[in-house]
Amino acid sequence: MALIEAEKEHLADLLVAIQRCAYFLYASDRKIPWPLTESYLDLHQKDEPLFESIAAINERFGKLQDTLGAAMRHAMTIAAEPADSFLRVLAFYEKAGVLGAVERWQECRALRNRAAHDYGIAYSLISEHFNTIHMLTPFLLSVAQAFLDYCRDQLEITPSEDNFADDFRQVTATII
Repeated sequence: MALIEAEKEHLADLLVAIQRCAYFLYASDRKIPWPLTESYLDLHQKDEPLFESIAAINERFGKLQDTLGAAMRHAMTIAAEPADSFLRVLAFYEKAGVLGAVERWQECRALRNRAAHDYGIAYSLISEHFNTIHMLTPFLLSVAQAFLDYCRDQLEITPSEDNFADDFRQVTATII
Protein backbone atom coordinates (compact mmCIF):
# COMPACT_ATOMS: atom_id res chain seq x y z
CA MET A 1 0.00 0.00 0.00
CA ALA A 2 2.80 2.43 0.82
CA LEU A 3 4.37 1.74 -2.56
CA ILE A 4 1.16 2.72 -4.38
CA GLU A 5 0.92 5.92 -2.35
CA ALA A 6 4.54 6.74 -3.17
CA GLU A 7 3.79 6.22 -6.88
CA LYS A 8 0.79 8.54 -6.64
CA GLU A 9 2.87 11.16 -4.83
CA HIS A 10 5.50 10.94 -7.54
CA LEU A 11 2.85 11.52 -10.22
CA ALA A 12 1.48 14.47 -8.22
CA ASP A 13 4.99 15.95 -8.20
CA LEU A 14 5.30 15.37 -11.95
CA LEU A 15 2.04 17.28 -12.43
CA VAL A 16 3.59 20.27 -10.64
CA ALA A 17 6.62 19.99 -12.91
CA ILE A 18 4.32 20.02 -15.96
CA GLN A 19 2.63 23.18 -14.71
CA ARG A 20 5.98 24.86 -14.12
CA CYS A 21 7.33 23.87 -17.53
CA ALA A 22 4.21 25.19 -19.25
CA TYR A 23 4.30 28.45 -17.31
CA PHE A 24 7.95 29.17 -18.10
CA LEU A 25 7.65 28.08 -21.76
CA TYR A 26 4.78 30.51 -22.19
CA ALA A 27 6.74 33.25 -20.38
CA SER A 28 9.67 32.87 -22.78
CA ASP A 29 7.40 32.59 -25.80
CA ARG A 30 5.77 35.96 -25.02
CA LYS A 31 9.14 37.72 -25.20
CA ILE A 32 9.65 36.94 -28.88
CA PRO A 33 8.32 39.06 -31.78
CA TRP A 34 6.69 36.23 -33.75
CA PRO A 35 7.18 35.16 -36.44
CA LEU A 36 10.95 35.20 -36.41
CA THR A 37 12.60 35.90 -39.73
CA GLU A 38 16.07 35.37 -41.07
CA SER A 39 16.55 39.12 -41.47
CA TYR A 40 15.34 39.85 -37.94
CA LEU A 41 17.77 37.34 -36.45
CA ASP A 42 20.60 38.66 -38.61
CA LEU A 43 19.84 42.23 -37.55
CA HIS A 44 19.71 41.19 -33.85
CA GLN A 45 22.49 38.60 -33.91
CA LYS A 46 24.13 40.02 -30.76
CA ASP A 47 20.90 40.64 -28.86
CA GLU A 48 21.62 38.63 -25.72
CA PRO A 49 18.09 38.80 -24.23
CA LEU A 50 16.60 37.63 -27.54
CA PHE A 51 18.93 34.65 -27.87
CA GLU A 52 18.59 33.79 -24.20
CA SER A 53 14.82 33.71 -24.67
CA ILE A 54 14.95 31.51 -27.75
CA ALA A 55 17.43 29.19 -26.02
CA ALA A 56 15.02 29.00 -23.08
CA ILE A 57 12.17 28.15 -25.46
CA ASN A 58 14.18 25.25 -26.85
CA GLU A 59 14.94 23.97 -23.36
CA ARG A 60 11.44 24.46 -21.98
CA PHE A 61 9.65 22.97 -24.98
CA GLY A 62 11.79 19.83 -24.71
CA LYS A 63 11.48 19.71 -20.94
CA LEU A 64 7.69 20.00 -21.08
CA GLN A 65 7.45 17.18 -23.59
CA ASP A 66 9.89 15.00 -21.65
CA THR A 67 8.06 15.59 -18.38
CA LEU A 68 4.67 14.95 -19.98
CA GLY A 69 5.97 11.72 -21.48
CA ALA A 70 7.35 10.49 -18.16
CA ALA A 71 4.15 11.43 -16.35
CA MET A 72 1.91 9.79 -18.94
CA ARG A 73 3.84 6.53 -18.70
CA HIS A 74 3.83 6.73 -14.90
CA ALA A 75 0.07 7.35 -14.80
CA MET A 76 -0.52 4.27 -16.93
CA THR A 77 1.47 2.19 -14.47
CA ILE A 78 -0.68 3.50 -11.63
CA ALA A 79 -3.81 2.70 -13.64
CA ALA A 80 -2.47 -0.83 -14.29
CA GLU A 81 -2.46 -0.22 -18.04
CA PRO A 82 0.25 -1.79 -20.20
CA ALA A 83 2.98 0.76 -20.91
CA ASP A 84 5.64 -1.50 -22.38
CA SER A 85 6.21 0.80 -25.37
CA PHE A 86 5.79 4.52 -25.63
CA LEU A 87 3.76 4.10 -28.80
CA ARG A 88 1.25 2.12 -26.72
CA VAL A 89 1.25 4.97 -24.17
CA LEU A 90 0.54 7.48 -26.91
CA ALA A 91 -2.22 5.32 -28.42
CA PHE A 92 -3.85 5.01 -25.00
CA TYR A 93 -3.89 8.77 -24.45
CA GLU A 94 -5.07 9.44 -27.99
CA LYS A 95 -8.02 7.12 -27.37
CA ALA A 96 -8.63 8.74 -23.95
CA GLY A 97 -8.86 12.18 -25.59
CA VAL A 98 -5.73 13.56 -23.91
CA LEU A 99 -3.64 13.55 -27.05
CA GLY A 100 -5.19 14.94 -30.19
CA ALA A 101 -3.05 12.88 -32.54
CA VAL A 102 -0.03 10.66 -32.07
CA GLU A 103 1.50 12.15 -35.23
CA ARG A 104 1.45 15.65 -33.73
CA TRP A 105 3.22 14.37 -30.61
CA GLN A 106 5.83 12.68 -32.79
CA GLU A 107 6.31 15.92 -34.72
CA CYS A 108 7.01 17.69 -31.43
CA ARG A 109 9.44 14.93 -30.49
CA ALA A 110 11.32 15.18 -33.77
CA LEU A 111 11.56 18.94 -33.33
CA ARG A 112 12.83 18.52 -29.78
CA ASN A 113 15.42 15.97 -30.89
CA ARG A 114 16.60 18.15 -33.75
CA ALA A 115 17.05 21.06 -31.35
CA ALA A 116 19.11 18.91 -29.01
CA HIS A 117 21.50 17.72 -31.72
CA ASP A 118 21.54 20.27 -34.54
CA TYR A 119 23.93 23.17 -34.19
CA GLY A 120 23.25 25.03 -37.43
CA ILE A 121 24.08 28.67 -37.83
CA ALA A 122 21.84 29.63 -40.77
CA TYR A 123 19.30 32.14 -39.54
CA SER A 124 16.77 30.88 -42.08
CA LEU A 125 16.84 27.42 -40.44
CA ILE A 126 16.92 28.85 -36.93
CA SER A 127 13.87 31.03 -37.59
CA GLU A 128 12.03 28.10 -39.18
CA HIS A 129 12.82 25.90 -36.17
CA PHE A 130 11.59 28.40 -33.61
CA ASN A 131 8.52 29.36 -35.62
CA THR A 132 7.63 25.67 -35.68
CA ILE A 133 8.10 25.39 -31.92
CA HIS A 134 5.89 28.45 -31.50
CA MET A 135 3.25 26.86 -33.75
CA LEU A 136 3.34 23.55 -31.81
CA THR A 137 3.38 25.09 -28.33
CA PRO A 138 -0.44 25.38 -28.12
CA PHE A 139 -0.71 21.67 -28.94
CA LEU A 140 1.74 20.74 -26.18
CA LEU A 141 -0.03 23.02 -23.71
CA SER A 142 -3.39 21.51 -24.60
CA VAL A 143 -1.99 18.03 -23.99
CA ALA A 144 -0.66 19.20 -20.63
CA GLN A 145 -4.08 20.55 -19.63
CA ALA A 146 -5.91 17.45 -20.86
CA PHE A 147 -3.46 15.19 -19.05
CA LEU A 148 -3.92 17.04 -15.75
CA ASP A 149 -7.68 16.78 -16.24
CA TYR A 150 -7.33 13.05 -16.93
CA CYS A 151 -5.27 12.51 -13.77
CA ARG A 152 -7.81 14.43 -11.71
CA ASP A 153 -10.89 12.77 -13.19
CA GLN A 154 -9.67 9.21 -13.77
CA LEU A 155 -6.98 8.70 -11.11
CA GLU A 156 -8.05 11.29 -8.54
CA ILE A 157 -4.51 12.66 -8.51
CA THR A 158 -3.83 16.37 -8.59
CA PRO A 159 -0.60 18.39 -8.40
CA SER A 160 1.15 18.03 -5.05
CA GLU A 161 1.21 21.81 -4.62
CA ASP A 162 -0.77 24.59 -6.21
CA ASN A 163 1.84 27.32 -6.52
CA PHE A 164 1.48 27.23 -10.33
CA ALA A 165 -2.14 26.08 -10.59
CA ASP A 166 -3.72 29.47 -11.33
CA ASP A 167 -0.90 30.49 -13.65
CA PHE A 168 -1.15 27.19 -15.51
CA ARG A 169 -4.89 27.65 -16.00
CA GLN A 170 -4.35 31.17 -17.29
CA VAL A 171 -1.63 30.04 -19.69
CA THR A 172 -3.64 27.17 -21.09
CA ALA A 173 -6.79 29.31 -21.33
CA THR A 174 -4.83 32.03 -23.15
CA ILE A 175 -2.99 29.93 -25.65
CA ILE A 176 -5.32 27.01 -26.33
